Amino acid sequence: MNNLFITSFLYELRVLFRQPSELVNPLAFFTLVGSLFPLALGTQPDFLRASAPGLLWVSALLAVLLSLEGLFRSDFDDGSLEQWIVSPNSLAILSLAKVSANWICTGLSLVVLAPVLALMLGLPGYCLPALMLSLLLGTPILSLIGAIGAALTVGLRRGGVLLALLILPLYVPVLILGCGAVEASLQGLPITAHILWLACLTVLAITLTPFAIGASLSISVTE
Repeated sequence: MNNLFITSFLYELRVLFRQPSELVNPLAFFTLVGSLFPLALGTQPDFLRASAPGLLWVSALLAVLLSLEGLFRSDFDDGSLEQWIVSPNSLAILSLAKVSANWICTGLSLVVLAPVLALMLGLPGYCLPALMLSLLLGTPILSLIGAIGAALTVGLRRGGVLLALLILPLYVPVLILGCGAVEASLQGLPITAHILWLACLTVLAITLTPFAIGASLSISVTE
């Protein structure tokens, strides 16, 4: 199974690097949304600083959701998903490899880019470790949960709206914990509880969601 995961992961990375627009669009969206908020909300430093945790996390959430809309679409169109289902390989492992490659190219890039936008919004430098750590733990959860919705809607035309309706309510706990960690750091409070909860959710998502994604793909392809 380790060989299957590594082989599938490297293959998915190569496919993503051949489609640069799939990599750039979520990052561009994240940057534009984070940059436009100050224009809409005003330039008051105190207000922007207080709003920064929520703005950054909502921007990251929407960017991840944007990257997931077509996660399985090309595989569905060319018949690869049907081959996944009839092959003896584990759908859970194949799904985890695909989502992991997607997160490396988008979620991890958001973690690296977030401090730049945070400084633009006036977030103090001592809050950056909490922001990056919360995103590092939270974005994999967003990708894995979102992949379930992407698998369920892969056979539908214009399934982006349905994907958002299915997935956004499940993102709420991650959003609360992620924003809470950054806000606690901003106020000089300990962030251990928020980070530990995010770590627990990350482990739970990595353990359980691949099976849910595989089951969702089977439902979408066979019906």
